[in-house]
Order: sequence, then structure tokens, then C-alpha cells
Amino acid sequence: MKTTRSRLLLTTLAALSLPALALADAQANWTKMCARCHAADGSGSTKVGKKLGLKDYTTADGQKFTDEEGLKAIVEGVKDDAGKEKMPAYKEKLSEDDSKALVAFVRGLKK
Repeated sequence: MKTTRSRLLLTTLAALSLPALALADAQANWTKMCARCHAADGSGSTKVGKKLGLKDYTTADGQKFTDEEGLKAIVEGVKDDAGKEKMPAYKEKLSEDDSKALVAFVRGLKK
């Protein structure tokens, strides 16, 4: 009985900590793959971000995209009207769950 309660408690604690782990992974992925252009705070205020005219994800206006659009951009990358790559595709580097967590992380950048 005591073992069953302990297992239940550990399972519950593990389940509750998964969102925190996903957030930590998303933040690490953002820092590693996105911040160079989008800036650490998501403002797009880097030299490259300004050159590419990146959205400021800290504002409501910059958050005007659906989760599906954000996920597609991460997975497939982004090209300009002439077909030139603006953002690389991360489908080979990030799992679907990591990509979804990154979209959620971007949503959290809004001030």
C-alpha cells in the first residue's frame, strides 16, 4: 500500500513537472536557434532582425499569427517573396513537441 502511494505521488509529481521541463527546453532551443536573429527577448532588435524586418514578439501586433502558422514557420522555415530563405527549417533538428513548445514560448514573450 505504501509503495503504491509512493508510486502514485511520484507519477503525479513527474506529470506536473513536464510543462516546466518543456518550457526549459523551449527556452534553451530559443537561445540556441532563434535569439541570434529574433533577440533574446523576442523583439527582433538584432542587426539581422532589423535587416530582415522581423516581428517584435513582445507586442500584440507581433503576435498576430496562429499557432499553426508559427509551427509551420519553425518546421518548414520561411522564405521571402522571391523564394530566398529568411529562416531555416528546423524539422530535422526539433521534434514536433519541441516545435510546439517553442511556439508556446514565443507566445510567452508578449509583455
